[in-house]
Amino acid sequence: MAKKNVNDNVIAQNRKARFNYSIIDTYEAGIALTGTEIKSVRAGQITISDGFVTVHNKTALLTNVHISTYAQGNQFNVDPLRTRQLLLHKREIVALEKAVQESGITIVPLKVYMKHGFAKVLIGIGQGKKKYDKREDIKRRDQERELGRRLKH
Repeated sequence: MAKKNVNDNVIAQNRKARFNYSIIDTYEAGIALTGTEIKSVRAGQITISDGFVTVHNKTALLTNVHISTYAQGNQFNVDPLRTRQLLLHKREIVALEKAVQESGITIVPLKVYMKHGFAKVLIGIGQGKKKYDKREDIKRRDQERELGRRLKH
């Protein structure tokens, strides 16, 4: 049986994160979710574009990620914007904590995907790009696109 690629199970992706930040390092983390939240995630009703990660009391917390309420959830639904705990090893949390203490460093969710039935989030330690860095990225992307067009013909 062929191995499934992680990209096959991607539920949500933060495309602007790689444009606004230069990603230094990435970590895979589990998300502590309730029963109705995991059903909403499986249905693809999650938005991570505004999310970020904070480290508080030796726990990593995913903040400002919107998981829509589950339609059949009634009384078991929780607040869509609640802060959720990330499941990481202690050494990974310590590394994140050290990274955040530097100036201009933030931790952003890059994508949410399913792995062996569990919701996982790929988080990246990012340093904010300046405006001229973003312009260089756009210029390089346009050059690659033009080169691809010329090679096609």
